Amino acid sequence: MEKLILDMMGWADITEEKLREKQLITTGFGETLSWEYLCYVRNHPVNWSVPTYILYGDKDNLTSQETIHNFANDVNAELTIMQNGEHWFHTAEQMAFLDDWIRGLLK
Repeated sequence: MEKLILDMMGWADITEEKLREKQLITTGFGETLSWEYLCYVRNHPVNWSVPTYILYGDKDNLTSQETIHNFANDVNAELTIMQNGEHWFHTAEQMAFLDDWIRGLLK
């Protein structure tokens, strides 16, 4: 999560100092960045201990493939990547892929 927040700060050309000063900043792409939340994320690292399966779209514009691969490796998750999938699965093709993926996990 910290990486995503820092990436969004970079996209919006917002420094940590500016975010700390303003506390909340709404970006031009519709996300509100919060100094309090960034601090929370940093002070509460992920402690993952449950079996995890991740479906990731290779056209995800929020989370890089490097980040998702690192996270999956860190928590020992099984990662499935959908070609032409996006961050938000919403097209008929993406939803069909999601349905099939879930059915496969339930077998």
